[in-house]
Amino acid sequence: MSLVNSVLGRGLKRTLKSLPNQKYPLIAGHKLQYSCNLKCKMCPFWRREDEELLGIDDEIRMMESLKKAGVSFLGFEGGEPLLRRDIGDILHESKKRFHTSMVTNGWLLKAKIDEIKDNLNYLFVSLDGIGDVHDNLRGMAGSFKKAVEGIEVAKKYVPLAISSTITKDNMDQAQGILDLTMKLGVSCNFQIAYDYTTAEKMSPEKLKLKEVIEMLALYKSKGYPIVNSKEYFTSILNSWYGDDPWKCKPWLTINIDPLGNIVQPCYVLNEYSGDKKVWDIDILKLWNQYDWAPYESCNKCALACYLEPSLFNWHNPSMVKERFLDPLLSLIKGELAW
Repeated sequence: MSLVNSVLGRGLKRTLKSLPNQKYPLIAGHKLQYSCNLKCKMCPFWRREDEELLGIDDEIRMMESLKKAGVSFLGFEGGEPLLRRDIGDILHESKKRFHTSMVTNGWLLKAKIDEIKDNLNYLFVSLDGIGDVHDNLRGMAGSFKKAVEGIEVAKKYVPLAISSTITKDNMDQAQGILDLTMKLGVSCNFQIAYDYTTAEKMSPEKLKLKEVIEMLALYKSKGYPIVNSKEYFTSILNSWYGDDPWKCKPWLTINIDPLGNIVQPCYVLNEYSGDKKVWDIDILKLWNQYDWAPYESCNKCALACYLEPSLFNWHNPSMVKERFLDPLLSLIKGELAW
């Protein structure tokens, strides 16, 4: 049960290190590149020119720096990570150190599954609607078909969830995405589009969005395979449509850009811009000297990588069960099957 022991060990390490008044990054996100084979309306990143990307040696330097800081989970994104010819080597190095995940648009997933399947703990495949709705948002005909084909192959090897971004153009698609999720036998995670300064303004209209969030919260309560916690939906409703904001804890997540720079204070507000190489910085010193207070009441985005860790509470039995006990049981069953 090496995988189970590894996950438990990292969790215990983080618990022991989480001393009062100290801040530590638990989760890391790393954009391998900005380049992408799609042109999504709501995304600013494919519009950027890639400079020289990190080679495998610098990717390892980055990982060692994150490991030293106590990071337990590393997620790869882009652009499109599967465009990297060395993606298999990068994921192999990551899984030796972290619980490793990746986000892909799925276009190359079927062709590259053998390169990645043994070095991922979790995979997210982006799908924002059914058929032409998805293709139009992603800027490429055939994207929906390619993503579904990739999911059907990848789900045989890697735990997988559809990642769906709610925009002004697809708010009527949530039901269809859930139906597809059930048909494919996978899970689904929902995000809400944020209006970056260099992308199309795609954030959903608030009153219509409220109906979608309430619907998803209801389906979550009925046991549908939705990755988001029930607290994720209720916190958005309470803050954006009430007067009860959540306390954001952006220090729980550290993001690294394609050049190896640390992004602060967060992915959204800084639009993935950094100027400090992760291997040149004492992360823990930086984390505990940085003034995070102005961002605790932000509530401007609802990115799960920030909101979900901010909401987690060891005293909430349902969250502990969903986030730790259920995945642990799945890991145990999986290792017994191996």
